[in-house]
Order: sequence, then structure tokens, then C-alpha cells
Amino acid sequence: MLLAIDSGNTNIVFAVFDGDKVKGEWRASSTTNRTADELGVWLTQLMSLEGIDRKAVDAAIIATVVPAVLFSLKTLCRRYFGADPLVVGEEGVALGLNILLDRPEEVGADRLVNAVAAHQRYQGPLIVIDFGTATTFDVVDAEGNYCGGAIAPGINLSLEALHMAAAKLPRVAIGRPRQVIGKATVPAMRSGVYWGYVGLIEGLVKRIQEEFGAPMTVVATGGLAPLFAESTSVIQHLDTDLTLRGLLEIHRRNRP
Repeated sequence: MLLAIDSGNTNIVFAVFDGDKVKGEWRASSTTNRTADELGVWLTQLMSLEGIDRKAVDAAIIATVVPAVLFSLKTLCRRYFGADPLVVGEEGVALGLNILLDRPEEVGADRLVNAVAAHQRYQGPLIVIDFGTATTFDVVDAEGNYCGGAIAPGINLSLEALHMAAAKLPRVAIGRPRQVIGKATVPAMRSGVYWGYVGLIEGLVKRIQEEFGAPMTVVATGGLAPLFAESTSVIQHLDTDLTLRGLLEIHRRNRP
């Protein structure tokens, strides 16, 4: 079985694959000072609750945008699962795509993993929107090459910035408002951020398609993707497991 680890700025997602089937999936916060032993004890206990024997895991793959956690994640794979992990972005790990950018080394591993999975699952020119700490718009051409994209502040980051910068504005949770016109401060904040974000999504998708010069399929992923997919017709596919599926595909392309 394969242990796939997607380490983002806010959460680390661990998943165990048995072939194409996800046997278990768990999340931890991306705390950079957490040791391999802390993660190992936590993860193996959760696996045992799902009836998964850690000794059945014989391979691992990691994608991370937080370099400070990589050592602990590698140590976790080696010490608790006896697997030397593949790391997306390291030399010798084939992705099966070309990165058509001025500085390919600057692209986040998660964006490349999403591109691999999206091309495999949907084909054609694509826009992949990942709703994470940042919201990323990634362009994949019909051949599966990564062509770049756009990065915007994540929705929760925007709400936190609004609270921190304005003395009288409280911290609020994101949700879809029933009305656009808020009748009090909190509803007005939720409306502005939520519907403003929908406008950002629709506007950027339209501009990307015009610049690319061809019809494109739009795929949404990430924790908050379902919240926005229901409010705009520009998102054609909702795929919350896209990054994990990309890790599975990259492992298959690199296994002996």
C-alpha cells in the first residue's frame, strides 16, 4: 500500500491507497516543530482504528510547500513504514509534464501534482482552481504541460486580514449569505467576501480563457471548493481528492 502525504501551508493530509482505493485519510495542522515521532504515533493510531496495519504500507510519496516539515515527513516514512519516500520536485522524480515557465523551480509542488491529476482525469485545456491558504488558478494545455496561472489570497486569509486591519470589524466564519445586501456588519462582511470571491473566480476564469484562446474545462479542488462550486457555473467539475490522486499517479510513473 502507498502512503501519500500532501503538506500545505495550513494542513497536512495523509492518505493510504490500496491500488486505486483510498483506505483512510487524515489531516493534521502544518506545525513546523512537530517531530516525526509525534506524527508517527498520531498517524499509526488513526490507521489502526481503520483496521490498517502500518506494516502493509511499503511505499510513500510526499508533496510539500513547507520546506521546514520535509525532514520530519521523510523520517516518518522511513522510521514507521520502512519506505524511502519519493518527493515531488526532487531530482529524478518524473512528473510526465513540461513546466513552461521562466523559473520552473519556483512552482509549488501541489500545483504540479494537481496538473498531473487533472490532465489524467479530464483531458483538454484546463484551469485548475485550488481553494487553499492561497487560491491558485493553474493552466494546463491539451498535452498536459503546465503553463502557469494566477495566485490570489485565500478566502480565510482575506477574512483574517479584514479583521486585523479594521478595528471595528469582528472575526467571522465564511459561509454563503442568503442575501447580497447585508443588514448588519457581520452579514455585510460575509456578503462582501463571499460574493466578491465569486466575482474574482468568474473574472479570472474569463480572462484566462480569453488569453489562452480556446475553450477550457474548469476543475475545482481544495477544502472550500464545494462552497463556491455551488454558486458559479464556470466551475464544471468538483474534485476534492485531486491532489491525492495526482500523488498516486506520480508514484506509479516512478515506481520500479
